[in-house]
Amino acid sequence: MADEIGLPRERVLLGGDHLGPNCWQAQPAESALERAGTMVSEYVRAGFRKIHLDCSMSCSDDPRALSDELIAERAARLCAQAESAWHNAGGEAPVYVIGSEVPAPGGAQETLQELAVTEPRIAHASIAAHRAAFTRLGLEAAWERVIALVVQPGVEFDQDRVVEYAPARDSADW
Repeated sequence: MADEIGLPRERVLLGGDHLGPNCWQAQPAESALERAGTMVSEYVRAGFRKIHLDCSMSCSDDPRALSDELIAERAARLCAQAESAWHNAGGEAPVYVIGSEVPAPGGAQETLQELAVTEPRIAHASIAAHRAAFTRLGLEAAWERVIALVVQPGVEFDQDRVVEYAPARDSADW
């Protein structure tokens, strides 16, 4: 279509965001992750190649706050299913986005008063936990295709407004 209207032809990368157990939080983790694995596999089989593995949400049998290690283990498990789907379907290899420093898909449900910018040590801990989890599952090749870590940069939206970026909030030295 771009060629038809005189625009340069660019590569289009279809992506799935917040792919994980979000839709099934009311279920036990094992059931929710099984469904999330099916969803991730279907995204890859359908040709989506940017896969955001988001396992930051608690399921019915989880504690309210999940550890980096548990989030990473679940993301690696979903990555293994995505890799299997890709090997079976063929095509271009998927790339992955990891991390959980964002509100729920669709924006915050509560009114935001103040934002906590992700600290470098938190980002580095998340990367380390994910790398270790990928390695435990033999996903080193997939790890090489992790292209981004989601962090809170200091800008966000809720149901009624946008919290604008304030550079002073981000004083960390990366």
